[in-house]
Amino acid sequence: MHFYKYPLTRIFDIPQIVTIHYFEYGKDFVFEGESHDFWEFLCVDKGEVTVTAGKQIHNLKKGMIIFHKPGQFHSVATNGVIAPNLVVVSFVCLSPAMSFFEDKILLLGELERSLLADIIAEARNAFLTPLDNPYTHKIERNPRQWQGAEQIIQLSLEHFLISLYRKNTHPLSQPKLTKSVRLKQDDALLEHLVIYMEAHLTQNLTVEQICHDNLIGLSQLQKLFRNKYNCGIIDYFSKMKIERAKELIREETMNFTQIADYLGYTSIHYFSRKFKKLTGMTPSEYALSIQALSERNPHID
Repeated sequence: MHFYKYPLTRIFDIPQIVTIHYFEYGKDFVFEGESHDFWEFLCVDKGEVTVTAGKQIHNLKKGMIIFHKPGQFHSVATNGVIAPNLVVVSFVCLSPAMSFFEDKILLLGELERSLLADIIAEARNAFLTPLDNPYTHKIERNPRQWQGAEQIIQLSLEHFLISLYRKNTHPLSQPKLTKSVRLKQDDALLEHLVIYMEAHLTQNLTVEQICHDNLIGLSQLQKLFRNKYNCGIIDYFSKMKIERAKELIREETMNFTQIADYLGYTSIHYFSRKFKKLTGMTPSEYALSIQALSERNPHID
């Protein structure tokens, strides 16, 4: 019996990655700009930035993405107030469908955010080159990377482009993320709890207080966070506090003692210990790393 081997078409084909970055910028960072012969996109994960693309100037906020076509000059600057987190990926793609992304600013959905997270996670394992150097010209392969890490990056990036393309050209063709009613309820409750904790970052919450204020049982509360984040709710709250502390350090509006007091720590020493435990650096070391990033000479390879 003869079987026909169907040749699969590819709307986006990405044979090469140039750089993958995740930046935590200081509030005064400026990247003077460049142009190159490959594609690049910038996505705002937190905060906001000003991006120059050719002769156009854009203000991008959380969840927005801009594409730079080959040969287009582009630069980025923070606003002196908000210290943003950015994802920047540059890659080679000669597929004709890439013309859709020229001069486009789009909004990311849940699926695209998840795919970007996969790309960043795999890149941290696949490459030895740090992801936070905006002047990287060559990434170095990790000889001990997980099997298939680079292919997952390629597939996730192609899926990312397909999802954005579909959503913005044929919205009805965008696949819906199916979940059970229970999972949707759990996700809604988790979102509510995270918003609640964000509103209480300056306090020292207890599990009992969280349960009382949100009308939820202790076992259900802990199960939600274990299943979703693989940690207890107080550990998650501690991570939120340290993330906010990192933002405040980058914004340079408070000293370490003021930050510790603002976030409800009993002492600067306790704050420093928690900070180092979760980041691997002391607050001073983190501040210096941001300063070094901001002052690095872009003309040095």
